[in-house]
Amino acid sequence: MNYGRESGSSLKPILSIPVSTLYERVGGEQFFVDLVDRFYLGVAGDPLLRPLYPADLVEPARHLALFLVQYWGGPGTYSEQRGHPRLRMRHAPFVIGAPERDAWLRHMGAALGGLETEGRIEPPDADELRAYLDMAANTLVNG
Repeated sequence: MNYGRESGSSLKPILSIPVSTLYERVGGEQFFVDLVDRFYLGVAGDPLLRPLYPADLVEPARHLALFLVQYWGGPGTYSEQRGHPRLRMRHAPFVIGAPERDAWLRHMGAALGGLETEGRIEPPDADELRAYLDMAANTLVNG
């Protein structure tokens, strides 16, 4: 049991209240893998975004899924394998303007919307994820 700051404290015990993460609520890693796979189906056919990615989309998809898993409360595999996310630094070589951001959000929104329609994520969690994706996409605009 946790008693606050230090052992021997006169503080009363702090009860542990289980708090679930979005990662847990959506069923774990598979949700994020499916989200990213659907997203990249859109990217693969997008004339604006496709040139920004390597010929083989397998590694970028894996990296994005691992990042989202870690961010939303899953295992820290992304950082173990790739180090600190440094999203702005990793995206700096690419010109990302409003059109690229909007296209990225359109494909990610479609992917998330499909999973929400299928009942794989609850609306409040989908809203939280959408808000994060919107914020992240906006911070990466550099051109």
